[in-house]
Amino acid sequence: MKLWYTEKHSKDARFSIKVERQWVSQQSEFQKIDVMESQEFGRFLTLDGLMMLTEKDEFIYHDMIVHVAMATHPQVKRVLVIGGGDGGTVRELARYDCVERIDLVEIDSMVVQVCREFFPQTTCKLEDSRVHIHFEDGLRFVRSKEDEYDLIIVDSTDPFGPGEGLFTREFYGNCYKALKLEGIMVNQHESPYYEKYAESMRRAHSRIVDCFPVCRVYQAHIPTYPSGHWLFGLASKKYDPVLDFDQAAQERWEALGLHTRYYNTELHKGCFALPTYVKELLAERE
Repeated sequence: MKLWYTEKHSKDARFSIKVERQWVSQQSEFQKIDVMESQEFGRFLTLDGLMMLTEKDEFIYHDMIVHVAMATHPQVKRVLVIGGGDGGTVRELARYDCVERIDLVEIDSMVVQVCREFFPQTTCKLEDSRVHIHFEDGLRFVRSKEDEYDLIIVDSTDPFGPGEGLFTREFYGNCYKALKLEGIMVNQHESPYYEKYAESMRRAHSRIVDCFPVCRVYQAHIPTYPSGHWLFGLASKKYDPVLDFDQAAQERWEALGLHTRYYNTELHKGCFALPTYVKELLAERE
């Protein structure tokens, strides 16, 4: 019998992967957690039936949610990661010697437990001495922080279920307060292609614009995410990731000697060049 994982992207479009084996199917306090094995994408993780990562293409998401901001801000020392229980964002941050502390706030301890067992390639830096894991609600955690972080990465699930509170105006306002004077916030910004995802993207964008003086949206191609066209948001108190990414900034990042499989300094500016239909969607909320 052939088994297929199928995810509904819209009422008329679905995405399927042939499954060789199911490793995990568990219900945590917050969500359903599944780990499956496929020939094409290797092992992959879904939460409440939605794709979170695959072994084959996770590097794209984690490169882009980390390195764009790290190349923009010259002195990131303290980082808050909200969500990201798979460990991939922490893995990329831990490659920077300048980073002194990473607070990882994940609401569901079972996600971390499962990923440690089945995705060692992403969780390999969770034991780094700079990493401090907090199993609690990110919305509640950030409320008590002020002028504490250089970078906040909102590595959340989609704005449904446990991740819903991480797309509110209150949350973005608290992130602004938790950042230092030169701080940056990065969030996964959903897809602009399917109507449901595009509306979530526009709603989040309008709330971020209300909170931050610098707001930019950039893109990446992630094959297993809805439509393959995925957006990220970069909001900053000071640094503009395009205007401030000059030759000196480019050379500073390249001098680190980090090998990345997706991000590079040529792509850095290019990823902010958005298709017209996306610019129009964003302009409606700006």
